[in-house]
Amino acid sequence: MESAESLYAAARAERHALDDAAVAVRCFGSGPALLFVPGFPVHGYTWRKLLPTLAERFRCIVVDLPGLGDSEWTPATDFSFGGNARRLQRLAERLGLERFGLVAHDTGATVARVLALKAPERVARLAIINTEIPGHRPPWIPLYQRLTRVPGSAAGFRILLRSRRFLHSSMGFREFYSDRRLLDEPGRLGPYVEPLIASAHRMEGALRYLRGPEWDVVDALRERHADLKMPVLLLWGENDRTFPVDLGERMAQQFGGPTRFVRIARASLMPHEERPDAVLADLLPFLLGSS
Repeated sequence: MESAESLYAAARAERHALDDAAVAVRCFGSGPALLFVPGFPVHGYTWRKLLPTLAERFRCIVVDLPGLGDSEWTPATDFSFGGNARRLQRLAERLGLERFGLVAHDTGATVARVLALKAPERVARLAIINTEIPGHRPPWIPLYQRLTRVPGSAAGFRILLRSRRFLHSSMGFREFYSDRRLLDEPGRLGPYVEPLIASAHRMEGALRYLRGPEWDVVDALRERHADLKMPVLLLWGENDRTFPVDLGERMAQQFGGPTRFVRIARASLMPHEERPDAVLADLLPFLLGSS
C-alpha cells in the first residue's frame, strides 16, 4: 500500500490542452504503452495499486478526464463519451503512441470503447473493468443526471458528501467495495470526495462530467462491439450491483475478436482497488500477450 501510494504521489501531473479542456497526465515506467482511463467519480489515483507491477514492464500513461482529478474544463467542454474519446485520440497522437493498450473502468471503459472504434489501428489490446452495459441503467445515475440540472445542485451534493450516512448508502459509495469496512479505511474515499467538498469548481466539473454520458451511445454498443476485433479482457467484480456480473458476462459475447471474461470473487465495482492481486493475475498475462 505504501509503495503504491508513494509511487503515485511522486508523479508530476502534466496538463495537455486538447481542444476545449486540459487533460492531466501522469506517466510511470517504460516499455510498451498502456493508457489508463478511470471512470466516475474517481480519477487516476484509482489505478495506484496496479501501477507498481505494471510499470515494471510498461509505460503506464494515467489520465484524469475533464471534470475529475487534476484536469481542467471550461463552459464549452464536451463531456460526452465521444468528446472524451476524441481528446484521448489527440493525446495519443501528441504523445506519439502509434500502438497502445487500453485499461479502463466504469464510464472510462465506455470512453475507451468509443476510442477503440474511432482508432482501431492504434489499440492493441483492450482491458475493461466493470462498465456500462447496453440496455442496462445503473441505479441512481439517471436520477443524478437529472438532478445536476437543478439550480443549487452542486451545493447540495457537497453537503451530502460530508455525511457518512450518505457515503455508506446505496445512493453514495456503498457499492464501491464488497467489503464495506474499506469505506472507512484511510486513503480510500478521501482522495475522491475531499476535493469536491473543498472546491465548488471541482464539484461543478464532476457534475458536468456526470451529465455527459449518453445512454443511446451505450445501447448502440450492442451492435458496435462486433467491430472491436482486438483482444479484449473483461474483469468484473462479481458482487457488483451497479453493473451486474451476469449482464457483463452476456455482453462479452458481443465482441468481434478474441474475448475473455473473468469474475473477480469478493469484489464489487472497484476490483482493481479491492483485490488488485486478483486483477493483476489475469491482467498482466493478457497485456503481455501470453493469455
